[in-house]
Amino acid sequence: MALRNALRYFPPEIQKKLALEFAEELRLYGHIYMYRFCPDIEMRAYPIGEYPCKTKSAAAIMLMIMNNLDPSVAQFPQELVTYGGNGQVFSNWAQFWLVMHYLSEMTEEQTLVMYSGHPLGLFPSHQRAPRLIITNGMVIPNYSSRDEYEKMFALGVTMYGQMTAGSYCYIGPQGIVHGTVLTVLNAGRRYLKAEDLSGKVFVTSGLGGMSGAQAKAAVIAGCVGVIAEVDEAALLKRHKQGWLMEISNNLDHCIARLREARKNKIALSLGYHGNVVDLWERLVHELDTTGELLVDLGSDQTSCHNPFNGGYYPVQLSFEEGKQLLSSNPAKFRALVQESLKRHVAAINKLADKGMFFWDYGNAFLLEAQRAGADVAKKGADKTEFRYPSYVQHIMGDIFSLGFGPFRWVCTSGDPRDLATTDSIAMAVLEDSIRQGVSTSVKQQYHDNIRWIREAGRHSLVVGSQARILYSDQKGRVSIAVAINRAISEGKIKAPVVLSRDHHDVSGTDSPFRETSNIYDGSAFCADMAVQNFVGDAFRGATWVALHNGGGVGWGEVINGGFGLVLDGSKEAEERAKMMLSWDVSNGVARRCWSGNAFAYETICQAMKENGTLRVTLPHQVLDENILEQAVKD
Repeated sequence: MALRNALRYFPPEIQKKLALEFAEELRLYGHIYMYRFCPDIEMRAYPIGEYPCKTKSAAAIMLMIMNNLDPSVAQFPQELVTYGGNGQVFSNWAQFWLVMHYLSEMTEEQTLVMYSGHPLGLFPSHQRAPRLIITNGMVIPNYSSRDEYEKMFALGVTMYGQMTAGSYCYIGPQGIVHGTVLTVLNAGRRYLKAEDLSGKVFVTSGLGGMSGAQAKAAVIAGCVGVIAEVDEAALLKRHKQGWLMEISNNLDHCIARLREARKNKIALSLGYHGNVVDLWERLVHELDTTGELLVDLGSDQTSCHNPFNGGYYPVQLSFEEGKQLLSSNPAKFRALVQESLKRHVAAINKLADKGMFFWDYGNAFLLEAQRAGADVAKKGADKTEFRYPSYVQHIMGDIFSLGFGPFRWVCTSGDPRDLATTDSIAMAVLEDSIRQGVSTSVKQQYHDNIRWIREAGRHSLVVGSQARILYSDQKGRVSIAVAINRAISEGKIKAPVVLSRDHHDVSGTDSPFRETSNIYDGSAFCADMAVQNFVGDAFRGATWVALHNGGGVGWGEVINGGFGLVLDGSKEAEERAKMMLSWDVSNGVARRCWSGNAFAYETICQAMKENGTLRVTLPHQVLDENILEQAVKD
């Protein structure tokens, strides 16, 4: 069936030749990628004017697709994987060619429909409709298991789009750099009561796709970052890009450098070429032998959403040995991964008991550790809570409830000067908002993001397209979009700008172990918010929309969606941006308000004061808990 499904893209006269190749790919890799059709062009985000399209919208989508597959951006570009180990743009290269062909023909009265990487076709539409509708992994719930995914992926009928891989909105690791900077800064404020993180040590793992941002983020935050990575290629890639300052495969050297940087309060990113479990266990050894706790903050960014297919390598084996065992004996590999996770958690627990603060970064680390039998249980907690919080629960959740999230844009001219102009516009908008008066919590977030934009320019964070990300609330996003659109109209920016965001946002994702882990009214496992967001963005002006199963914590664990909106300087683009961005934020804030979050309640009430057409159902508090207990008792 997998072969039949692959061959139906091609005419009968060449099927015999292709069948043998495809069968071999399936045998070797468990999937038919159609490597022979991998383009021999330089894959990158070209200036928008170089794409052979009838509409600017189609050209912008082409640019975003090619950026997602740029070797300097993508994790495994030949397998069409952008990040996260298995987050794909398309399922095979035939789909890439078909999509680019359709986009070259598309008019403003057509919409391209995508089924899990497969271009169903161009369908008649209208000018205000999205030009592109994407769904990835939309599987009937009872069949949305990891085993069923492996089967359906092998058949070529579904795919894992992660978040911004399959929605064509990835901007390289800059996005997660920014999120990690804010997470580390706010972790310091919450756990260490510190605004200045110099001399503080942050230990984590992963330097691949998304996780590659951690090294740069640690330095921008001003702390000492020690990041373990088993794959030497990933370490060398980040070092070559200038994102990782030093590399060592010697734990003695790592500990010595950590001590030195900690003592002298030097911002440092040190990559340990080895397994993170060895690193954690060495830190325990230092604690046991010297009484010195050398780490203040800890997390993990291995691809634990996919732990048994290369997302997590067991400490008992070298990287090469692990790859060989994964291929020859997957069941044994799985057992070793679970043993390794138990050791991993045991070491973290010992350090946490002495004062280190650890959080789950939403990569399903604690979820998979629990399934492996590790000691991560929290007494008396529900099933979305563990011994350690997710970063949403303790660090970023209230920021989401204020309406802040990862807003981003791409300058399609490819000119760094246009990006610098947008940076100046964004800073001016945020500074003006502060002058007009905002709450203390909002002001702090605005100041963090102004600092971020200044640091981003100094740290050469652009990889791939000329893009920028910042965390902003509804007012900030709309104001920045309007200002950028007017700058395009006035010729201050030479070409259209694509607005987007990470799916990991206020409204875009229902994920009980990450984005909605701080929803405590029993609805954390409901996905109405993400689906409503996808639909609402589509008819309020988005150029394209996407809805995915999976992303971050893994297949079957989350529903999420995103959008792209092309600003071309027109009045229509401004109106689209105002309407769509307002919904894209207020949907999630209203949901968090109804679940009982005080920040969200305050934020949505303020939004209703400012917009007379907005009406949100507000919750009443149950002031006397005895009423509930007595009713249950009676």
